[in-house]
Amino acid sequence: MRIVIQRVSEASVTINQIKVSEIKQGVLVLLGIEEADGMEDIEWLVNKIVNLRIFNDDNGVMNNSLINVNGDAILVSQFTLQASTKKGHRPSYIKAAKPDIAIPLYEKFIKIFEQKLGKPIGTGEFGADMKVSLINDGPITILIDSKNR
Repeated sequence: MRIVIQRVSEASVTINQIKVSEIKQGVLVLLGIEEADGMEDIEWLVNKIVNLRIFNDDNGVMNNSLINVNGDAILVSQFTLQASTKKGHRPSYIKAAKPDIAIPLYEKFIKIFEQKLGKPIGTGEFGADMKVSLINDGPITILIDSKNR
């Protein structure tokens, strides 16, 4: 699994001109699932997301986690994070999990994320054409691949 975490002061997801998720301070997480991913990847990544110290303390130092600041989260499935660009100019998505594998993993990721965070998170809709808006705070953007532990 690959994720992009962006610290945001606000973010939202709109589908068919309807805002389906909206948060203030927190993180927007883009999630790319590959065929070889499983529960171990989910557990490791969720733990990393909720405990990653990317929020400022009273001294302006990034010492606080999403849990420490009681921040919110939006999780958006994004198969293009599994793109391979080694050959030519058209990205290959051969490593991206097909929906029959990816959807159950995405749903488990949401459930475990909510359990670890202690509250509901916002989401997009798997496979939908989504408009994702955000104000990246910092900017803080971090890439994590569960295969590079």
